[in-house]
Amino acid sequence: MQPAFLTRPWLDAVREEFERYLADKISGMTGVSAELHQAMQYALLGGGKRLRACLMFAVGDAVGTAPAALMDAASAMEAMHAYSLVHDDLPCMDNDVLRRGKPTCHVKFGEATALLAGDALQTTAFQWVLESSLLADSIRLQQAAILAAAAGAQGMANGQAIDLTHVGRPMTLDQLKHMHARKTGDLILAAVRMASASRSGLSSQMQSGLEDYAKTLGLAYQVIDDILDVESTSEQLGKTSGKDALSNKPTMVSLMGLSEAKQLLANLRSTALKACERCGVDERHPMAILVDLITDRKS
Repeated sequence: MQPAFLTRPWLDAVREEFERYLADKISGMTGVSAELHQAMQYALLGGGKRLRACLMFAVGDAVGTAPAALMDAASAMEAMHAYSLVHDDLPCMDNDVLRRGKPTCHVKFGEATALLAGDALQTTAFQWVLESSLLADSIRLQQAAILAAAAGAQGMANGQAIDLTHVGRPMTLDQLKHMHARKTGDLILAAVRMASASRSGLSSQMQSGLEDYAKTLGLAYQVIDDILDVESTSEQLGKTSGKDALSNKPTMVSLMGLSEAKQLLANLRSTALKACERCGVDERHPMAILVDLITDRKS
């Protein structure tokens, strides 16, 4: 079982509230076949850090939007993320059997049901954003557009395609950063953008600070992921460790070396904290706390 990701009171309280909200939202869906519904709940509620949701709540706090107003948008983000993991684990993709310390969705329910569960979670994400009564119509439309762009052919799906085509093939550091920006970074960026979209009239300094914060964290998340893939066990990670090396995939560690990757991570942490300062928040704010939690995480 992976250790808790959050340990700070405000973030812990908001995450717990969100977890209950998300469970009620997916469990309360009607008209869904039993096995499909079970697979969707298994994928969405089976643990996870809720990083993207927490980023939305932290940024919302910085721009003056209460967590309650972002619950549906955060639920949509987590549904989109869950879909991506279900499909990423499939035999035709990364072919993994362990996720969050448990059998992956296709191992538990079969490949066809897992595929459908991922499809359903993806479309449910847009439904939850667009049908929400928590924010104005114009904001929800903007959030849906942000989410679609981040997940689609120019975003996460594109990053996954690049990843698949470079198994066993050389890749430059810039190419690898571009792939990670699409595969991992774009959903993190979307979380920040969806939260900031909830408040109009943000200063140009705040907007640029939030963009830099999100992009830096997106890369930092992947760098620490690559480091942990080398240094941690499968039990610690809750997923198969060393799989990138076994699959002959390029990583930040394989291209830079372990010590250089750790130095890059330290530099990214510093850059992200400076972006927080530009957003007008100090080291005690949830945005800054998340920087430390992400760059110090062990799973």
